[in-house]
Amino acid sequence: MIKKIEDFSNVFFIGVAGTGMSAIAQYLSGIGKQVSGSDRYFINNEFNDTRDKLEKSGIKCFEQNGDGISNETSLVVVSTAIEDTVLEVQKATSLNIPIVKRSELLAIIAKSKKTIAVGGTSGKSTTSAMLFDILEFAKMNPSIISGAGLVSIIKEGKIGNAKVGKGEWLIIEADESDGSIVNYTPEVGLLLNIDKDHQEIDELLSIFGSFKKNTKDLFIVNQCNALSASLSVNQSNDFSSDENKSSGYLATNFKQDGLDISFLVHNQLFNMHTIGKHNMENALAAVAVANQLGVSLEDCSNGLKNYEGIYRRHQLLGIKNGVYVVDDYAHNPVKCAASIEACQHIAPKVIAWFQPHGYGPTRFLKQDFISEFVKALRPQDEIWMSEIFYAGGTAVKDISSDDLIKEIRLQGKNAFFIEHRNDFLEVVRPHLTDNCVLLMMGARDPSLEYFSKDLFKAL
Repeated sequence: MIKKIEDFSNVFFIGVAGTGMSAIAQYLSGIGKQVSGSDRYFINNEFNDTRDKLEKSGIKCFEQNGDGISNETSLVVVSTAIEDTVLEVQKATSLNIPIVKRSELLAIIAKSKKTIAVGGTSGKSTTSAMLFDILEFAKMNPSIISGAGLVSIIKEGKIGNAKVGKGEWLIIEADESDGSIVNYTPEVGLLLNIDKDHQEIDELLSIFGSFKKNTKDLFIVNQCNALSASLSVNQSNDFSSDENKSSGYLATNFKQDGLDISFLVHNQLFNMHTIGKHNMENALAAVAVANQLGVSLEDCSNGLKNYEGIYRRHQLLGIKNGVYVVDDYAHNPVKCAASIEACQHIAPKVIAWFQPHGYGPTRFLKQDFISEFVKALRPQDEIWMSEIFYAGGTAVKDISSDDLIKEIRLQGKNAFFIEHRNDFLEVVRPHLTDNCVLLMMGARDPSLEYFSKDLFKAL
């Protein structure tokens, strides 16, 4: 039975290329464990960037055929997407090798360090990265296991979603989508927001309520989000960007100038190279944690001054012919609306393209998507959607992106359906101006990052 990090030395990841899996794999390799893994995207003699970076970090990679698992393997890790029928799971079972889910292993790792768990339906990766930058600047040498690559770490030639520091603190993302957030018992719990996403509100409140209960020392919430505020333990620990909401950390004087924002926290000026009021809130959340760990507001400000962002979170791919092309991971209604609104400060017109993922999630969130897009879009803005991303399985395909587009158009907004995304650029060209933002949004589809980059090249 694997209960603590000392209970294993040789670990194998099935689906190691996944963001959550690769982060834990790199962390374990960084603390001296023998790590290997396989993935369906790994094909021998065919280059794979993730595989290359994993192998450079000391992780041996295999095709997903069972060759990587042997009697020397002391633990096998699976993601929620890996089923018992997978060949490698069957081989591990036949060899009596313990099998744990990714979230279970992350909980074991978290118990080995003083942990800050970042929770919420939006902003977890960004806030984790901002907090990491602050603690790095403060010479606290933190570790991080994130859901997205930090640009500062990517520049080191790594995937960017994990780093081992010599300090006592570990920053992790606590995911509510699979309920795994209830597995963690962090010293510090940070709750950014609660909005309808993967589950109904009542279920989310129950999950985040357990997160609050399991936090040992310090629980911090966003007072501007009514649902997260309902779980507050002590308002003096919390943060807000609304002067009418009582909190210990208040952000005021928000301004966005193109691709930069500024704001004040208790008269300390913050300047950041990022966009959107939601990113001010993410930064404020990171400041609330760091300051209560002993980092001065001045050092928090200096730590965020050179924040470089994270991969596919409002990532500016470039400017061509007066068009700003921005790639973003936004995929639920609130995130998509916030992404559009942030881009409205960059140029007079925003043209947003969105690929929903999953027929079930799109059906579940249909009316929320419609209302959020209608609220966010100005008269001159546009929303385009391609057909829903289908990852396989037995989904009932009784909804289309076009169903959303038609209802958005009925409410007076500029909304367009382009079934095949490869046709998008040529069709949208007449709509582009010499001063506009082309915002590309979507998640879960691993080819999206390449689609956006290729689109920018062809612009």
